[in-house]
Amino acid sequence: MIINRLLDIVQKPFINIYESSFILKSLDKLILISILSTYILSTFLSSDVAGYLCFITFLLTIVRIVTKPGDRFKCEKFEIFLLIYFMLSIVSVAGSTLLALSLKGFFKTFIYLSFYLSVVHHLKYNKKHILPILLCIAGCVTFESLVGLSQNFVHVGEISGWQDTSRLNPEEVMTRVYGTLQPLNPNLLGGYLVAGIPAIYGLCAYYLSELNYKRGISFLLLSILASITLFLTGCRGSYIGLFLITSLIFVISLKFFWPTYKKIYFSAISAIVGLATFAILTVSSLRARVFSIFAMRSDSSNSFRFNVYQAAVQMFKDNWLLGIGMGNQNFREIYGLYMKTGFDALSAYNIYLETAVESGIFALLAFLGFLITLLIDGAKFIYKSTNTKQVIFASIALVSICGVMIHGMVDTVFFRPQIQIIFWSMVAILASFIPSENK
Repeated sequence: MIINRLLDIVQKPFINIYESSFILKSLDKLILISILSTYILSTFLSSDVAGYLCFITFLLTIVRIVTKPGDRFKCEKFEIFLLIYFMLSIVSVAGSTLLALSLKGFFKTFIYLSFYLSVVHHLKYNKKHILPILLCIAGCVTFESLVGLSQNFVHVGEISGWQDTSRLNPEEVMTRVYGTLQPLNPNLLGGYLVAGIPAIYGLCAYYLSELNYKRGISFLLLSILASITLFLTGCRGSYIGLFLITSLIFVISLKFFWPTYKKIYFSAISAIVGLATFAILTVSSLRARVFSIFAMRSDSSNSFRFNVYQAAVQMFKDNWLLGIGMGNQNFREIYGLYMKTGFDALSAYNIYLETAVESGIFALLAFLGFLITLLIDGAKFIYKSTNTKQVIFASIALVSICGVMIHGMVDTVFFRPQIQIIFWSMVAILASFIPSENK
């Protein structure tokens, strides 16, 4: 690669400096601290601060790449699609009628992708750090779960109209919890839990496979706690995400349990399905929330989304080649020309439609190519690998990515930094195993 040849030239003057510099030799530790700090601080600080933390991580990574002799880039198949998506986004921004707003949205995307580059490059040389990264994510999710659970007990009030109560009896109105994530919103907490819960489930499997039953059972209890809190958010998109997560976990677990433990396997599935059904049928507020998914236009939230979808599709038809430019502020300005009166929106409430509207049809195809190629390569690794530890870690990442992608079909929170940070970290974790399988 041309980039690696240039790196040889750039790194040459730093050979002697690197060998004698304590700071440069400690960059991997600093990068790990920066990554973990980003997870922790993003749970309660503003989006701007989270972006700065991502950028600091990226700068540390650049310093490492430039100064460490022998550091190299390797572009995987799915990353080629990601690079094409990024380049098409630049073209879309250049052609936007609202250049300033579109540039602001583009810089957010750049920050998230640079964080991915930092994490994937770090894990390329430090796979042992996958465990502390997952532990940190699990810790953050557990913290948010505890906060959400406490909010349910004190019956926190709504900050804005989060559910249609016009057709509900008082006992069917849910106290929707929202944690500490900024801006305070139950859908954001729901999406965050969808992205992070697989880490808790996976760590339970990891420690049980290591015969550390005390930690394994602890993480099992924490996963139940996080799942309960997810239901308490009232975020119907996250319900769908959790359903997919549990389904994928059962499918992947076939690799380990089917040959020997068929009866136990079916008993576990039956117990979980029965427990979920019992909860939905007996808790009136949860039952009303779940059934509202199928209410179509009868539910005001559903009706609002349908109106946004119709307007967004028309926006795409009028700007199908290059899109309107990136960012929610840019979207909102142009959406005003298409929206039905009284149905203002920050985004298309569907990440695939949003991508098509912002950057055009070819950017959408590139993004889908990235996702499909990544997931196929990841699934192949999980199916073929005999290393239990690596299979568990890769499965955590794949399940999280799928959960976020299905939730993103009906919600807008995918573009929030708290979810983006975990999502791209999971992509990096899965990517760290794909090369070893392809060699």
